[in-house]
Amino acid sequence: MFSWAERSQEVFPPELPSKPPAGFFGFVWHYARPFRRMIALTALTAALVGIVEVWLFSFIGDLVDWLAAADRETFMETHWPELAGMGFVILVVYPAVMLLSEVMSNQGLLGNFAMRTRWQAHRYLLRQSVGFFQNDFAGRVATKMMQTSLGVRDSVLKTCEILLYVGIYFISAVVLFAMSDWRLALPLVAWLAGYVAILYFLVPRMAQLAADQAEARSMVTGRVVDSYTNIQTVKMFAHAEQEDTYAREGMETFLGTVYRSMRLATVLLFLMTMLNAGLFFAVGGLAIWLWQGGIVTLGAVAFTTGLVLRIHGMAHWILWEVSGLFENIGVVQDGIGTIARDREVVDRPGAAPLVVTEGRVAFRDIRFNYGKARGESDRVIEHLNLEVRPGEKIGIVGRSGAGKSTLVSLLLRFYDLEAGRIEIDGQDIAGVTQESLRGAIGMVTQDTSLLHRSVAENIRYGRRDATMAEIVAAAKRAEAHDFILELEDMNGRRGYDAHVGERGVKLSGGQRQRIAIARVLLKDAPILVLDEATSALDSEVEAAIQQNLYRLMEGKTVIAIAHRLSTIAAMDRLIVMDGGRIVEEGGHEDLIARDGLYADLWSRQSGGFLLGEAAE
Repeated sequence: MFSWAERSQEVFPPELPSKPPAGFFGFVWHYARPFRRMIALTALTAALVGIVEVWLFSFIGDLVDWLAAADRETFMETHWPELAGMGFVILVVYPAVMLLSEVMSNQGLLGNFAMRTRWQAHRYLLRQSVGFFQNDFAGRVATKMMQTSLGVRDSVLKTCEILLYVGIYFISAVVLFAMSDWRLALPLVAWLAGYVAILYFLVPRMAQLAADQAEARSMVTGRVVDSYTNIQTVKMFAHAEQEDTYAREGMETFLGTVYRSMRLATVLLFLMTMLNAGLFFAVGGLAIWLWQGGIVTLGAVAFTTGLVLRIHGMAHWILWEVSGLFENIGVVQDGIGTIARDREVVDRPGAAPLVVTEGRVAFRDIRFNYGKARGESDRVIEHLNLEVRPGEKIGIVGRSGAGKSTLVSLLLRFYDLEAGRIEIDGQDIAGVTQESLRGAIGMVTQDTSLLHRSVAENIRYGRRDATMAEIVAAAKRAEAHDFILELEDMNGRRGYDAHVGERGVKLSGGQRQRIAIARVLLKDAPILVLDEATSALDSEVEAAIQQNLYRLMEGKTVIAIAHRLSTIAAMDRLIVMDGGRIVEEGGHEDLIARDGLYADLWSRQSGGFLLGEAAE
């Protein structure tokens, strides 16, 4: 039974998820739809449990009447069929229905529903554009994804439980009260009206408070994770107290939402206590009065007062369930703004994989400004035309902010162009799949980021089917093998099995760079992009790696960005950018002879850095 419920739904479907609707009900149904049959069965069993429980109270009333009127000697003989039937219900039917309800809820829904929602939301978010993640805290996005998945699940389950279990329970109670005497049902109906009024006027406020809390909680998590992720910078500048203040400001905001929520909870609890006390007093007094008049039996008094006590206890549970429901609604509404967002960069319908036959790259009158409305004279990239021939190796230089790295980001289609087109072997990169485009380009950046996994897994990121021998060979070519063998993490894993820490913080800049180079060497893509690929290396290691990079460049189209001009002076062609435009191009000697911007940069270079206007 456990296995049947746990396997009733595919938790990790292989199909890529679509964008969820931005409306609350559409968003919830988007993730709940695969579980609709299990949800219906769970709701049905919850309703059956409610009916059985109310019926048990009614039977107790009948039992009191039988005992009051029966002869002790003939009682069992007279009532054994009813007692046997009730025994069967108590010992067999009720436990079986409860077991089925719990199995479908706990095994079928609680784990699977939330996990599938996380899986789908994570896969959708993971394919958002680079700009999406640059504009938000990674920790905040992750928190919203985790919170929202639980909120969706609990919103659905609590709704079914409250509407069916509680609805059936109260309807059954009203009917049974009225069967004893219609006047006994009046206090319960009045109580129900007051209960609904309290929920209607006060509980929805908790939804807004819950949304505020969810936002504040995500913000606190984002701030704390931001400090932890950049712990080296925090230590370097001795700003622990500043980070304390930064975190405290967020926590104080969060605490303020908690205070407001708890104030409302206290008011709700007090009102419910008064309402429940009124119900018990009214039903108890009315039942005794009716009994004195001979209108109801002693069993009816016992049944109604007992059920009222049960309702008294349930009322607080229902209150918190309803409050929890509205809190989850607030959490989901808060998460919708992050999860149900259109992707800025998407594959076109029917996009085909990129086919690289030669490696020709062409930028045709492209324009880009990160979506900002600015004049033509101050765009990041403006009317840029550039063609890189198959197998040609070009170097791109220019002052900081000239648009060099943006040009590479556009080639990788991290952003969509505002005008123009970029072609690889005549194919517009906007019309091919992003996976195939980036699979055809190998890139080593200045700011190398490694995954918090083993060294081998980080290198294998270049080619997932690589063997261990190929990984080691790539590491040796990148002059990384020797230091990798000496690595050991806090769990005792050594060498290629050692984990490198978040973003590779356990390694030096040069070590991270060499692993990144090994990853690209293993990928062996036809187009190679080097963005300050050796900037973190010392001269001896750089000289050794340069030989391997030159071998890697053979037969490939290469675009290299460097501030240290000596590293690209031997390229086939140098492209000089300024203000988002190409202002010079040619060989090193030709550009020096022109005595233009390149010559100025070359003359001002000292220790591998560009001075002059960039320094200003």
